[in-house]
Amino acid sequence: MTLRFLSLALAALLSLLLTGCGYNDFQRLDEQTKSAWSEVLNQYQRRADLVPNIVATVKGEAAFEQDTLTKVIEARAKATSIQVTPETLNDPAAFSKFQAAQGELGSALSRLMVVSERYPELKANQGFRDLRVQLEGTENRITVARNRYIETVQAYNVLTRSFPSNLTAMVFSYAVKPNFSVQNEAQIALPPQVNFDKK
Repeated sequence: MTLRFLSLALAALLSLLLTGCGYNDFQRLDEQTKSAWSEVLNQYQRRADLVPNIVATVKGEAAFEQDTLTKVIEARAKATSIQVTPETLNDPAAFSKFQAAQGELGSALSRLMVVSERYPELKANQGFRDLRVQLEGTENRITVARNRYIETVQAYNVLTRSFPSNLTAMVFSYAVKPNFSVQNEAQIALPPQVNFDKK
């Protein structure tokens, strides 16, 4: 009788310990992180798919700056050449490389839009205007998707570093996941220089 009582008490204790270990929370948050990352990739792909249409429309403008178009094409090629796998989420170096390539594409597209302001015929082109609206919408979707990813990574990382779930993280080798960061953090932290002096 006492052996049976001890077995039941031990089973009850183990089940209590397992409930507080966070194993199921790790699984849930890991899946949420992967899902949020898939949405980020989906929006990046949408942007990459828009680029050839934008480039083709802009090429129709004979006087347009070829150098700007070339940079957009090269940035798109670089961004789409990086293979992204689920392991990318756990490899800070690969994640940073992917993030940098996407940043270059975003910058190249921004420069293209700024330069296009100097071409009235291009601005009047309905196809270009439609593509521009789609691109702006896609950039907004990328921001929303990245924010969701940041939130899910934060929840996962808090679980990884909090007691007692950090013990489960150590046992199962659940590492903190890398998150999005700004490439030029020091530069954008500086206040902008404003000068109203006339030259």
